[in-house]
Amino acid sequence: MHPPRRALSLAVATALLALAQASHAQPALPPPDATDPVALKLMQGFPPAPDKQVRLGTILKYPNARWALHHLRELGPTANIARGPGPASEMQATPLELEGLPFLDDKGAKTTLANWQKATYTDGLLVIHQGRVVYERHYVGNQPHVPHVLWSMSKSLTGLLATELIHEGLIDPSALVTRYLPELASSAWADATVQQTLDMTTGVKYAEDFADPQSGIFQYLIAAGLVPAPANYPGAKAMLDYLPTVQKEGEHGKGFNYKSVDTEVIGWILQRVTGKTFATLLSERLWTPLGAEQDGYVWADPTGAQSTSVGINATLRDLGRLGEMLRRNGHFNSKQVISAATVAELRKGADPEKFKASGQTMRNGYSYHNHWWLPHDVDGSYEAKGLMGQHIHINPAAQLVVVKLSSHPVPNTAFTHNYDRLAFAALAGALR
Repeated sequence: MHPPRRALSLAVATALLALAQASHAQPALPPPDATDPVALKLMQGFPPAPDKQVRLGTILKYPNARWALHHLRELGPTANIARGPGPASEMQATPLELEGLPFLDDKGAKTTLANWQKATYTDGLLVIHQGRVVYERHYVGNQPHVPHVLWSMSKSLTGLLATELIHEGLIDPSALVTRYLPELASSAWADATVQQTLDMTTGVKYAEDFADPQSGIFQYLIAAGLVPAPANYPGAKAMLDYLPTVQKEGEHGKGFNYKSVDTEVIGWILQRVTGKTFATLLSERLWTPLGAEQDGYVWADPTGAQSTSVGINATLRDLGRLGEMLRRNGHFNSKQVISAATVAELRKGADPEKFKASGQTMRNGYSYHNHWWLPHDVDGSYEAKGLMGQHIHINPAAQLVVVKLSSHPVPNTAFTHNYDRLAFAALAGALR
């Protein structure tokens, strides 16, 4: 059952509704320079002034997110993603002056790479061409050695691990979810397959609608520990308690519908079949073989369950290593980190007709497969995306990887989707 509307705290509801209004309308955006957390002195001094403090319950109050997205570990429980004992893999650099790169924005007006970065509230941008770093910038207090929240780009890493475990025979994509998670026998996933869950074509009574306080996203965020539970809240306060309560609505396999809960189910399966935590899997299968420079970390709920849908935090360069590894068909740091078959499966995509069910008209022609976004363009590009403007864009034909970390006041990446795609295309054209 959904908790009653009155159970949602006024502060939480107000913050989320403010984000929703920004997502569904053409908001008057604050000037990016006026939201710089360093200039605003957020969380500076000890203790910070009351009006400069950022707490978990206020990170959705803009511009607090501009500080919180690269300080999330300071606001709640996390699990470490160890980089391992070896040396960091080398990333050779051939810097290019790209700030003035001209292109037309989504309104047809002249712009530049520098203007695009500012207008989309960029925290960090990394451009890798033919394996060399050609451009790297950090803004608003974000530092090269400090992990930044990935939000839903976490889903793509979860999907990557799941695809690899399928390749290894540890997971059967055609099996019912309950083969691995009998705890979900009375839930929406009782008759859903692993593949339907990976492609988010499950019929689940859940919506990520910030405009509706009854939407499943509210219960999800509270269960994940990312939004403090209001007093007397009757719902689940831990993810593994919440997922079994989610019920079915509609037909499995009919159409795509974006749902963070599907990823949490996949993440639970990963940990069940391997007997290892999500952070350990990320460390052993990605961070260590990639030769990451820095540890990453994963957000954890009050019981210690790690968020596989929105919880990963990592540095710009380590995400660049990940993207470059995928561009090279799984080979990086003198080793095959991920099988070439896994990369080929991700790039295959799914049925664009099923994607249309989501109503995401701005992403016409896309599909969503194993938690990766596929535009089905002539360059064969594929992408990871996250709330507030997180991107890993891989263009195999142009030998290009772009990692963009942001803290945009409009959470839905669809808001800047066309502008972002034009910037990525401009980079591909200039470097090709």
